[in-house]
Amino acid sequence: MGEHHTVASFDEDLGAISKLISDMGELAGSMVGGATKALLNSDNALAQRVVSDDAIMDARQRELDDRAITLIAKRQPMANDLRAVVGSIRMAGDLERIGDLAKNIAKRVGTVGLSVTPRDLSHSIDVMAQLVLVQVQGVIEEYAAADAAALAKLRNDDERIDVKYTSVFRELLTYMMEDPRNITACTHLLFCAKNLERIGDHVTNIAENAYYVLTGSQLPANRPKQDETAMSAPAA
Repeated sequence: MGEHHTVASFDEDLGAISKLISDMGELAGSMVGGATKALLNSDNALAQRVVSDDAIMDARQRELDDRAITLIAKRQPMANDLRAVVGSIRMAGDLERIGDLAKNIAKRVGTVGLSVTPRDLSHSIDVMAQLVLVQVQGVIEEYAAADAAALAKLRNDDERIDVKYTSVFRELLTYMMEDPRNITACTHLLFCAKNLERIGDHVTNIAENAYYVLTGSQLPANRPKQDETAMSAPAA
């Protein structure tokens, strides 16, 4: 009876940690979507909500860390169970960073303004943001569904975000060169696009950790990065 109770308690503790990962993933998606919408629509109220949500994200990460550390200390999990707990700590760290990056985009909203963003550039950033949002939402859903193959594919799909970022980077440089009055706004938009690209990288980390938790194997480390902006920038 005692052993059965211990197993049940461990499963409940692990379930609570998994629920926190799910909640953090849902909040991360909401923050990324909200920050992008606020940026493209110059919606300062929505931007402020995203900034406020970051405190909730931070609190959830702290709660997950506390639960995970307590679980390790009390239950001394082995093998698969330990992998799940440590993997959750790592995934929560990446989700918290996604929240930070979404908050940073939201904080730029008032500075960018509505009138300075050309329609085709807004569309490019929106397309990039939608790619990122699909990744953020997908990685949590696929981890919850224990779909290792889908996680491996999602990790490789980050390449599309890198390619789109390179395209947006080049468009922004063009606008800045065409009219110096665009430089300030485009610099802020460049920062936002870079943050979206970095969110994609954190999703990749989550996919890799989730895959490891589910399978006990590491994905190959040599996924090529397609961010070519270092080569795109004019030589000094």
